[in-house]
Amino acid sequence: MTQHKPARLLLVDDDPGLLKLLGLRLTSEGFTVETAESGHEGLRILGREKIDLVISDLRMDEMDGMQLFAEIQKLQPGMPVIILTAHGSIPDAVAATQQGVFSFLTKPVDKDALYKAIDDALAHAAPAGDEKWRESIVTRSPAMLRLLEQAHMVAQSDVSVLINGQSGTGKEILAQAIHNASPRAKNAFIAINCGALPEQLLESELFGHARGAFTGAVSSREGLFQAAEGGTLFLDEIGDMPVPLQVKLLRVLQERKVRPLGSNRDIDINVRIISATHRDLPKAMARGEFREDLFYRLNVVNLKIPALQERAEDIPLLATHLLRQAADRHKPFVRSFSTDAMKRLMTASWPGNVRQLVNVIEQCVALTSAPVISDALVEQALEGENTVLPTFVEARNQFELNYLRKLLQITKGNVTHAARMAGRNRTEFYKLLARHELEANDFKE
Repeated sequence: MTQHKPARLLLVDDDPGLLKLLGLRLTSEGFTVETAESGHEGLRILGREKIDLVISDLRMDEMDGMQLFAEIQKLQPGMPVIILTAHGSIPDAVAATQQGVFSFLTKPVDKDALYKAIDDALAHAAPAGDEKWRESIVTRSPAMLRLLEQAHMVAQSDVSVLINGQSGTGKEILAQAIHNASPRAKNAFIAINCGALPEQLLESELFGHARGAFTGAVSSREGLFQAAEGGTLFLDEIGDMPVPLQVKLLRVLQERKVRPLGSNRDIDINVRIISATHRDLPKAMARGEFREDLFYRLNVVNLKIPALQERAEDIPLLATHLLRQAADRHKPFVRSFSTDAMKRLMTASWPGNVRQLVNVIEQCVALTSAPVISDALVEQALEGENTVLPTFVEARNQFELNYLRKLLQITKGNVTHAARMAGRNRTEFYKLLARHELEANDFKE
């Protein structure tokens, strides 16, 4: 047999003799084996143990193998299941595999056929060697799988990639995966949030600075373009980069040279650029907030990550994966979600996407003293979803919107007066209004 990392198998059969015999055989091959004499007992074991593969008889009282398979997929989607039967037929096998059963074998089972099925199932369940690049992305969503195919193809070249998606969808994780699959994988992957820093500090971070370039610059410092030499620089929330810096970034992309602040010397760079935004950049371009020439430089290939609600089939898979990670870090005795808890996760709206799901599961693990997460605990964590902190950029944008509305209400839509109160000139103030799609006339009496 192929050597896999230690795997834990669950055997389910209502024949105690066959169950014991198969268990001994697989234990001798180095597997850890759990056994159950009914589907219900098997589900209880799945709820408290970390199982890598289920092997079940088809014909059993109360709950047969296919019914057990259906229940397993509700609790742990993607769990590989092998079905054994003494009454197999081609139509049965076809029906089982169409429903997602990994393999369908007829008793008495040929030893080599069984071992091959186990090898294949375990290899399928774990990221293969050539899938390591995206092992942090857990999905079975057709839309996400198509996106990953595109990402893998794009990774082989140095073209610029722009990733679009709501906050919390995992844009940086996708960017890291593209880097991992690229010829640059052995070099640095460096990320920076372009909306989280003031303009001068962002410029210094990106391009570096010479000694004395500004107050406090007591020594020279290389920027992130230099630090990422030979690797990938990820520009997160590129849509929030100030326009003057966009001009400098465009020059760097065109000339493949960077000039540190306060220096008169250009430095050659060899960096792949991946950028991301939650904003609608074509609208920002129409408002004069994003340069069209820079957009086309960055948007050679566009990848759009769906919101978590748009890939709802991934929620059980993600939840189980995240639960195992959280439990390993904090409380190893926590094993699974109850059926009702998983249903509640499936029906939540997830405005914060995967980031919010991570937060909810971390809360559940922190607050539980039981091996199975209850629906009440999930509900308690979800009740706080409106108090989940927004990102810095989201908070700033919301503040700006509320502030502008208040100014226009106070001044009854008088832009000159409102701009003066805000300490801005009229041109800048009009740009702010356009960015937040506000019309001064709507506030005039």
